[in-house]
Amino acid sequence: MRSTLSLSQYVKKRNGVPLGASHSMRNMLSRSFGAKSFPIFWQYWNPIWSYYLSRNVMRPLASFLPISLSILITFLVSGALHDLAVSVIKWNIIVFFTPWFGLMGLMVIASQKAGASYGHLAWFIRASINATFIIVSLGVTYFVESYYT
Repeated sequence: MRSTLSLSQYVKKRNGVPLGASHSMRNMLSRSFGAKSFPIFWQYWNPIWSYYLSRNVMRPLASFLPISLSILITFLVSGALHDLAVSVIKWNIIVFFTPWFGLMGLMVIASQKAGASYGHLAWFIRASINATFIIVSLGVTYFVESYYT
């Protein structure tokens, strides 16, 4: 039987420091951008949000869907929730984060399937590669959005 970590245990595991610790943000940024692959980047990025997505979306889906599809849907749900939050703030329907996060989800799946790993490279190079994934997917999303608007 799989044990369930509490939020504080999960954050400490991901950040290396307890929830609310003074170096929590620094550790998250260093660990995520310095990750040895884009899928590992997401294991460190925003552990509080990831905890709830994992617990309430990813794990339930993975119990009856293939893991790749569960990953993609989890990214789409995260994007939709971001779109919803921005839509409420702007009082206007926004659909930007859902396709962007969906594209990043596809990049995670493709990276896993390809076995992409750059852990042997210096931290700055790993950070540049991980940032490039995000910037390229953001650029593609902007391009596609501008084409359809």
